[in-house]
Amino acid sequence: PFFYGEESRFELKLSKSGGIFISNSFLMILAVQTTLKFTYSEKYPDEAPLYEIFSQENLEDNDVSDILKLLALQAEENLGMVMIFTLVTAVQEKLNEIVDQIKTRREEEKKQKEKEAEEAEKQLFHGTPVTIENFLSWKAKFDAELLEIKKKRMKEEEQAGKNKLSGKQLFETDHNLDTSDIQFLEDAGNNVEVDESLFQEMDDLELEDDEDDPDYTPADPESDLTD
Repeated sequence: PFFYGEESRFELKLSKSGGIFISNSFLMILAVQTTLKFTYSEKYPDEAPLYEIFSQENLEDNDVSDILKLLALQAEENLGMVMIFTLVTAVQEKLNEIVDQIKTRREEEKKQKEKEAEEAEKQLFHGTPVTIENFLSWKAKFDAELLEIKKKRMKEEEQAGKNKLSGKQLFETDHNLDTSDIQFLEDAGNNVEVDESLFQEMDDLELEDDEDDPDYTPADPESDLTD
C-alpha cells in the first residue's frame, strides 16, 4: 500500500523483438526498446505518477510521442487505482504494434523495390514504344545533329581548300618554272665564254697515252680505205 506523502521512483526497461526479417539478401532483427522512469507523487494513486522515457532504441520521434500520449490517457483513466502495471502493459502492447508497423513498412519497401527492378528490366528489353510524338522529337534531334556535322565538315573542307593548290594552279606553277629556266639560259647564252685551250690539252693527253702503250700500232689509213 502507498500512503500520501511517500515518494519513490523506479525504472522499467521494456523491449520487443519482432524476430528475423529478411530484406535484400541480409538479415535484420527488428527490435525496439524503451526505458520508462516513474516517480510517485504525494497523492498517488489519486494523482497520476510522474513518468518519462529515459532512453529508447530504434524508435522514431512520432513513436515516442505516441507512447507519451498513451501514458497520459491510461493514467487519466486509472486515477484512484494502482496503475503502474496497467501503464507498463499498455506501453508493451504499443511496442508490439510499432514492431508490426516497422515490419509491414519494410516489407512494402522491399516489394516496391522489386517492382521497380522488374519494370526497369522490362524497359531494358522492350524499349520505349514508338509514338508519333516521340518519333518526331527524336527526328528533330537527329536532324539537328546531322546539320551540325555537315557544317563542321564543310568548314574543314573550306579551310583545307585555302591551303591546297588546284590542278590549274599547279600547272601554271610548273609552266612558270619551265619558262624561268629557258629565260635563264637565254640570258646566260650571250655571256658564256669557252676556253678552247682546255679542249686542246685534252687532245694532247689522249695522244700521249696511246704512244706510251707498247702494244699500240698506228692504224694504216690506206688499209682502212681498202677494207
